[in-house]
Amino acid sequence: MRARAAEKARSLKAVPDRVPLIGRALHQVVRVNLLDCATRLAAQAFLSALPALMALAVFAPASIKEGVVSSLRDQLGLKGAAQQQVAQFLDTGHDDEVSQSFGAVGVIITLLSATALSRAVQRVCERCWELPKASHRITAWRWLTWLLVWLVVLVFQHALHDGFGAGLWLGIPLTFAMDAALWWWTQRLLLAGRIAWRLLLPGALLCGVAVVGVNAAAAVYLPHAVTQSVSRFGPYGVVFTLLSWLIVMFTAVTFAIALGRVLTQEPGVAALLGVEPTAPPGSLAGTGTAGAPAAPVGPEAAAAPAGTGSAGSAGGAGGAGTAGTKGTAGTAGTAGGGPGAAGEQNGGSPPGSAAGPAPG
Repeated sequence: MRARAAEKARSLKAVPDRVPLIGRALHQVVRVNLLDCATRLAAQAFLSALPALMALAVFAPASIKEGVVSSLRDQLGLKGAAQQQVAQFLDTGHDDEVSQSFGAVGVIITLLSATALSRAVQRVCERCWELPKASHRITAWRWLTWLLVWLVVLVFQHALHDGFGAGLWLGIPLTFAMDAALWWWTQRLLLAGRIAWRLLLPGALLCGVAVVGVNAAAAVYLPHAVTQSVSRFGPYGVVFTLLSWLIVMFTAVTFAIALGRVLTQEPGVAALLGVEPTAPPGSLAGTGTAGAPAAPVGPEAAAAPAGTGSAGSAGGAGGAGTAGTKGTAGTAGTAGGGPGAAGEQNGGSPPGSAAGPAPG
């Protein structure tokens, strides 16, 4: 039994070597620090969503409140007492004294919380794409724009999920299309346009699949979990369940964005997108064994003078003669009978001394 278990363990460890895509995906997940990013996003979303819902409760009309309650019911599976408590919470804004006292403070808290969530999402996108932090002068207005769009989507989420009355057969494709488009635009916006739209598409499509999949699982699991939490902890039960659901949701979204970056490095995907595949981080693709860029091939190599070999470079190709590899002497030139080229490092003589003139 132990021998079989050890054999299976060795087989699993060898999977990243046998399937390079899996190896790069695992490297990306570790580098991005998936669970840490997802937990931070969930915490910031919770701290931003609560003030935003309070602002809606105070200032929004009844139709907006109903849309928010319906969306939360669909996303969290709120039913019975849990749904009544959320509706009661949003109805607190009918008190004029509460509205007046909450006005300025609520707006400030909402804006500050919103920028915190937007910055967290921006940092995750930049980490997935290995980009430096953008200047605040470029991204400040993008944070607020992103939040406002997401609040609008939250209001209309229920109608979209229901297919505008047609049912789930239309609602699920519409939800997928909306989520994919939203995360496509989110990456482009918060990355300040530093990554082309086409390169962001794989991650956006994976985000759409992830959100639809998590929502489908939530529709089965969350109603029972929320009911149990409310019965045990009262109103705080909704808070615990909501935070747990946000962690799962942002784990799926962060993984989708990170995997989307890895897919753009695949030649097949890059060909479909009409772009050149980028070298995976830390790889030696397109470089010699010493890590230096490969010598030019094609027209550049053909332009080398005939009759002479070119000094061997790490991983590069010579001109008319054969280039010496690192640590070995080059072969004699063949075009015009010129001198051969010697390897440039760790052995070999200087160029031209490895071989005498070729016989005529």
